[in-house]
Amino acid sequence: MSDAIAAPPGRIRRMGRMTFSALSVPNYRRYFAGQTISLIGTWMQTTAQAWLVLTLTNSATDLGFIIALQTLPILLLGPYAGVIADRVDKRRLMVVLQSLMGVQALVLGILTVTHHIHLWEVCVLAVVLGLNNTFENPARQAFVLEMVGADDLRNAVTLNSVTVNAARAVGPAIAGVLIATVGVGTCFLANAASFVAVVVSLVTMNKGALDPSPPSQRAKGQMREGLTYVRHNRRLAIPLVMMGMVGMLTYEFQVSLPVLARQTFHGNSEVYGFMTAAMGIGAVVGGLVTAARGSTGVRPLVVAATGFGIVTLLAALAPNLPLELVALAMVGWGSVSFLALGNSTLQLNSDPSMRGRVMALWAVAFLGSTPIGGPTIGWVIRVSNPRVGLAVGAVTCFVAAGVGALARRRFIARRVVVPTDMESFDKAIGGPLSDDVAGRGVIGTALPVEPLAAETGPPSTRGQMGRGSEHPG
Repeated sequence: MSDAIAAPPGRIRRMGRMTFSALSVPNYRRYFAGQTISLIGTWMQTTAQAWLVLTLTNSATDLGFIIALQTLPILLLGPYAGVIADRVDKRRLMVVLQSLMGVQALVLGILTVTHHIHLWEVCVLAVVLGLNNTFENPARQAFVLEMVGADDLRNAVTLNSVTVNAARAVGPAIAGVLIATVGVGTCFLANAASFVAVVVSLVTMNKGALDPSPPSQRAKGQMREGLTYVRHNRRLAIPLVMMGMVGMLTYEFQVSLPVLARQTFHGNSEVYGFMTAAMGIGAVVGGLVTAARGSTGVRPLVVAATGFGIVTLLAALAPNLPLELVALAMVGWGSVSFLALGNSTLQLNSDPSMRGRVMALWAVAFLGSTPIGGPTIGWVIRVSNPRVGLAVGAVTCFVAAGVGALARRRFIARRVVVPTDMESFDKAIGGPLSDDVAGRGVIGTALPVEPLAAETGPPSTRGQMGRGSEHPG
């Protein structure tokens, strides 16, 4: 009897350790705290910027244009940013770029509170922020593995997504209140201050506990080398194609939700804040479940894309605001599950010398497609309504899931085996990828050689990586 009573608390403790295992790494705990504060400020600025543009122009198309400008540098320079991330110290690069993003937010805040802000200034500052994000994103994504190692990578990636979406729940709600009380410019100033936290966390890390990837030497053709590497690795190519589709037309909530709040539900900035917060709450819950139980591979990603499409369609059809908030919470769950599975699948199947370039392509697929998707969804909303914009995103998820499932079935039928060492990879593509990469050892050491059909959680590879200490990102 006593054992039966004691069992549930024991299972709960084990589940807790699984859910938050990456937080056992001291550097990751430090980074996690700083990033949480900074992300709340980031979501405050995201909400405030969308509301500011709508206030200045009253146009969903202009809002989509601003978002497109902010992500255009990722589309144009993303692959090159991955090359830079593989060449330099990722932590130092992040310190510089996070500091510059704080300066951008400060300038935007000063212009707004002094009533000197114009649309063209928002456009210029959006491009500046986009340039910073372009080079910071692949470095940040790849830095996670240097902090925590392969065993805790999936958990750390998912916890990062939970942090983003917890901030999505808190940041927009705070922004909605501040916009209604003291003005939209205060949100930008608060975001500028929040960057201090993440910069301090990076500067004060125990550098001896990090396990940095060996920097790639400067050489010609490294961008093309990364593209060739991805094209011949099906575990990388399929998730990137799926993310490109979903990222282009589904993740345009910054365009659709403000208009949905104002036009469909006749609300103000507070309603928009509640809608974004509902997505964040759902994403936190979904992220914690994924952190404890999630797996990696194409098959789980297809399932996640299908579920994401279903809940996005429910959000498009919700007849009133309470049901819309419930549907958006489910959208948040589906969103974070799809992102975390895709991110982990790519990192665990990438050679360390290629990881920055692979994650740069992930950023291009996720964010770099916005210059196309943002204006497209804005135009769809303008000629119809925001519900149709959400429905387009839902259909895109279904199409991406179908593409992933068909591609996976094709490679299973052909008994495609993903090579894990460079010699096998060279044979698979008919020659060495490059002398620089060929000398770096194995590819995808996080997963054994196996057919694409066999997809499970990643096995332990801490010994293969030669880690002497711990870390996260």
